[in-house]
Amino acid sequence: MLKEVEHWLSTRSWSLTDRPLHKILAAKHRTGQSVSVVLPALNEEATVGDIVAIIRHDLMQQVPLVDEIVVVDSGSTDRTSEVAAAAGARVVHRDDILPRIPAVPGKGEVLWRSLLVTGGDIVCFIDADLKEFSSDFVTGIVGPLLTDPGVDLVKAMYDRPLGGAAGQGGRVTELMARPLLNMHWPQLAGFVQPLGGEYAARRSLLEQLPFPVGYGVELGMLVDALHLVGLDALAQVDVGVRKHRHQDGQALGRMAAQIYRTAQLRLARGHLIRPSLTQFERGPDGFEPRTYSVDTEERPPMADITEYQSRKVA
Repeated sequence: MLKEVEHWLSTRSWSLTDRPLHKILAAKHRTGQSVSVVLPALNEEATVGDIVAIIRHDLMQQVPLVDEIVVVDSGSTDRTSEVAAAAGARVVHRDDILPRIPAVPGKGEVLWRSLLVTGGDIVCFIDADLKEFSSDFVTGIVGPLLTDPGVDLVKAMYDRPLGGAAGQGGRVTELMARPLLNMHWPQLAGFVQPLGGEYAARRSLLEQLPFPVGYGVELGMLVDALHLVGLDALAQVDVGVRKHRHQDGQALGRMAAQIYRTAQLRLARGHLIRPSLTQFERGPDGFEPRTYSVDTEERPPMADITEYQSRKVA
């Protein structure tokens, strides 16, 4: 590990207890910064309501830390929108945001568009499939941004159990993202959960970043933020344990391919291999190939979008 990363781990990796809630609230009051929480959601009616309700109760009604909770529904066919609204979130449909640019499927697409429908100086992203959710996820990653002006982006770190086994979740992280980061961006090797969906950042940073539209968004954001603001402006906070819905092996394969493609675009633009992935499923006549595109379209920095510029001026 680089000496720079060892130093970073000692100065930019924290636990929840390092910033008690009263100190975070005092910093928010002193600085006047506002906080938006965004949940990207696709068919998450089983979990999104509890997450919204806990954040609203703990961090809006009990204490004034969060200024708005926005659920961006990316085309759910279940009751995700109704459940989220009933729990107290403002629900916005992906296709209603920036209709001039047709939306494409993908998590990164939703996160990018969320910048247009939120107002917080700090934007906190929380995945909508978390189980046994605690508002510590929000306070943990928002706290450093409110208390330390030198920090621009904070990732949550946590244990990820799989099937009752501790630490066995995050398979794409261990098999794809961590090797990529260690080999090509060793300054980022200290991140425990580089692909985690729980992180917060200053709007002033997010609006300057391109957003891969798919699962590569977290890796792309880390790499681009490193180049834009430097390692010392990035941090992580231990928030305990993360439990969520796990995907099957083939879905993870497609996720890994998108993440590799995102890294590839950042390593060697213009010298790219075929952006597709072939997997196999057993059919009536034996194993049958299924080929998926893993090309990773990217949205430009939001600061370049006319509608966003107009909103800031207004």
